[in-house]
Amino acid sequence: QVQLVESGGGLAQAGGSLRLSCVASGSIFSINSMGWYRQAPGKQRELVADITRGGKTNYADSVKGRFTISRDNAKNTVYLEMNTLQPEDTDVYYCNAGVVLRTFGIVRERDYWGQGTQVTVAS
Repeated sequence: QVQLVESGGGLAQAGGSLRLSCVASGSIFSINSMGWYRQAPGKQRELVADITRGGKTNYADSVKGRFTISRDNAKNTVYLEMNTLQPEDTDVYYCNAGVVLRTFGIVRERDYWGQGTQVTVAS
């Protein structure tokens, strides 16, 4: 069993900052890509940022220069530092991880999602 638990969401003023954290736990052999997605009611979930195990990052155009993704491989944790927040950043943010499992010598990767954390930016 693998669980992703997010924390750090909440209410911020426009121009403010929040930091999200996501910790993966369970029978983890290793973790490949980790990322953050967001979803508004009635809309598709969209990528905010992701990061490879080696630290290569990728950002949505809408957050470039404002958000920074990072990870701590030893702690199976990914972070999202969100600065200069705008009301349009209001969404539920989900953590995602490509977790490598090893069972009876068989190695396979499986996608896991956190439960989501609400971020609300007031104008």
